[in-house]
Amino acid sequence: RDLITLDGAKPGIGTFDVVFPLLHGPRGEDGCVQGLLELADTPYVGTGVAASAVGMDKELSRAVFAHAGLRQTDYLVIRRSAWNADRAGVRHHIESVLRYPMFVKPVNLGSSIGISKVRDTESLETAMDLAAGYDIKMMVETSVEGARELECAVLGNEDPKASVIGEIIPGAEFYDYTTKYIDDHSQLIVPADLSDGTRAVIQEMSIDAFRSIDGAGLGRVDFLLAPSGQVFLNEINTMPGFTPISMYPRLWQASGVEYSALIDRLIELALDRHLETQQISLNC
Repeated sequence: RDLITLDGAKPGIGTFDVVFPLLHGPRGEDGCVQGLLELADTPYVGTGVAASAVGMDKELSRAVFAHAGLRQTDYLVIRRSAWNADRAGVRHHIESVLRYPMFVKPVNLGSSIGISKVRDTESLETAMDLAAGYDIKMMVETSVEGARELECAVLGNEDPKASVIGEIIPGAEFYDYTTKYIDDHSQLIVPADLSDGTRAVIQEMSIDAFRSIDGAGLGRVDFLLAPSGQVFLNEINTMPGFTPISMYPRLWQASGVEYSALIDRLIELALDRHLETQQISLNC
């Protein structure tokens, strides 16, 4: 696409001290905007290019988490081309490796768009077709039945801190796009009712996950707590929702950091990170 100059448009709107890229999904939190800001030599809130890309791609982030020794559910990644070429063969492979019920989701997407819970072959095929409409890669995960959905916020650069933990009680079978943004039946409980031991495990895993992708500024890490007490890392969100009622600021408010102070701290972290990168020589 070509750049278009609008008649009468002002040439620019000045410089920025810091950019807060509150964007979700592909082209927003996957490293594209972050790369543009790097090229513009502009400080910005949040993780860098590589960490943003890894955080968006569930296949890559799961590989990084596995390398860091963080417990996750069993999963497979299926390419859309493979699914279209041999549906029966791929279906047999999935069913031979994983057990029902399962979750099917696009690998590179957020807000639980395109995600389905499946319990049999027929619903598996429908879910794969749905996810394939959003991405060239689909992830199939084993469901942890009866699990509690928990979230922990992380704040910092080199020495990140973890917040108190919140719990989501979905208004439907799981926390999908509709229950997140349309229905108002889900409950957000902050702080979650957890044992000291479970709380410590989740906070430690949150920081480990954040560090493993080289996170910076902020992140929200999502978990599943099985009835057995096992904690499974679900995913990391490198640019979580940031309205005053979103989970991330609510977690920090419950941890003693008010909304305005949280924004101030994120700006400080962005400037610190930018200053540190200025000390790196790019001359070859």
